[in-house]
Amino acid sequence: MAPTAPGVRLLPNAITVLAMCAGLSAVQFALTRNYILALGAIAVAAVLDSLDGRIARLLDATSKMGAELDSLSDAVAFGVAPALVLYVWRFSGDRTGWVIALVFAVCIILRLARFNTLLDDTEQPPYAKEFFVGVPAPAGGLLVLLPLVLSQQIGDGWWTSKPVVVIWTVAVAALLISRIPTLSVKTVRVPPRFVAPLLVLVGLLAAAVITYPLAALAAFLVIYLGHIPYAIRRRQWLAQHPEAWDIPPRERRAIRKAHGRVNRRLGLRPPLRRVAGAARRAVRLPRRNGENGERRLGPILLPTDSARVLRRRNWRRTGLRRQPRTGEPR
Repeated sequence: MAPTAPGVRLLPNAITVLAMCAGLSAVQFALTRNYILALGAIAVAAVLDSLDGRIARLLDATSKMGAELDSLSDAVAFGVAPALVLYVWRFSGDRTGWVIALVFAVCIILRLARFNTLLDDTEQPPYAKEFFVGVPAPAGGLLVLLPLVLSQQIGDGWWTSKPVVVIWTVAVAALLISRIPTLSVKTVRVPPRFVAPLLVLVGLLAAAVITYPLAALAAFLVIYLGHIPYAIRRRQWLAQHPEAWDIPPRERRAIRKAHGRVNRRLGLRPPLRRVAGAARRAVRLPRRNGENGERRLGPILLPTDSARVLRRRNWRRTGLRRQPRTGEPR
């Protein structure tokens, strides 16, 4: 492959710098009380942040400097800028609000530091690349502004009160540094037959963003929060099925359906939580064969009389009769 021209290698870094400038511009818009432009600037920064890495990989223009610049840009655009926007909007002059803003900015930086550390971890399972550890920085920078989005769309309410904004900011900060898995769209592959419908969907989303930008942004953030339980369940399923690590999603669905059919055929059900009567007393007995005249029946020990009764019932169900053992009553 021919080496990439210097001007082309500069393009991804230029996009990263533009994302940082958009984030800083959001602070300036907030200082002039133009919160809609502040939200738009951070949203533009998120879009640019999602493009710079992909363009760098497509152009074979990745570099160590670009990776470091990307982390610095994310810290400014999605950590410092949203924290200052929230402080100007709801906590201006409040010391407690400043502390909350600092906590959020610090959590963003810690999240980015952990992300850079995990890039060099070679002991992760193959399916780990499909997930982020915690909420990524662009999503966190937008999620923390959800109360501001709602206030600009439907007005003030309980969602704009200081206690609610404080709790929400701390909760988003906790999601940033948590170990909760979230889906990564970097590994999503679109089948050829879905390209045309996807382009139509992109057009509809663009129309919604242009016509109702705040409502579309709020809906996107709510949907993103709703996908977290699915991501947790998917990661747990992959951890329990190593045979599905290196196969496409279509074959994974076939494996999941096959496991479901097998479980239904075998009649597998979760174990009962309550054990009544003699069974409960039998479970409490020590599991040693031959102690105090006890006999082992399956995984537990039953008294001799209970074991004899169960065996007789099994013989009667099959319609057979057996000869009693020596010294055993008929």
